[in-house]
Amino acid sequence: MRKVLILGANGQIARHAIELFLQNTDAELTLYLRNPRRLGNIDPNRVRIIEGDVLNIETLIDAMTGQDVVYANLAGDLERMAKTIVEAMGRAELKRLLFISSMGIYDEVPGQTYRSILDPYRNSAGVVEASDLDYTILRPAWFTHKDEIDYETTQKGEPFKGGIVSCKSVADLVVKLAETPGMEVRRSLGVNKPE
Repeated sequence: MRKVLILGANGQIARHAIELFLQNTDAELTLYLRNPRRLGNIDPNRVRIIEGDVLNIETLIDAMTGQDVVYANLAGDLERMAKTIVEAMGRAELKRLLFISSMGIYDEVPGQTYRSILDPYRNSAGVVEASDLDYTILRPAWFTHKDEIDYETTQKGEPFKGGIVSCKSVADLVVKLAETPGMEVRRSLGVNKPE
């Protein structure tokens, strides 16, 4: 039974991931977020909720203790958050990190040039890539809210394909990565709906 810590558990992808973990796996989930009241009713038999800020390293280390996987689905000061997560995982002796970023951080989207808007995503991915963690960075396309699981991936260095992907598709990939030790370790994956 995998123990998964979800940072930013109220995020669009995270909400789908929680549902898929509970429906399709026996994983025990720890949901870490600033405002737990927003989650609604959650099964207390398999889910623990921690109110906290990712930038509070001591609370974060406590939440990481005994976990197998950290899945970070965050917004805000991403570079600082990434540094805190990397440090906390080192101190908690935890290696597996799934980190949501954005398409375009390596200028890999054909015909598109993204300027400073992607700097927080680029910089936070750089922090994760420079760590000794067993990370997988996910770079999803623009989100749709379709109730579908239909996606393909590209590796860092390959041109990005497609321009959209459903939140549920990204969540499905998160669950597969969390449940499969060694899958796509130290990789950065573009995620899109096949055209």
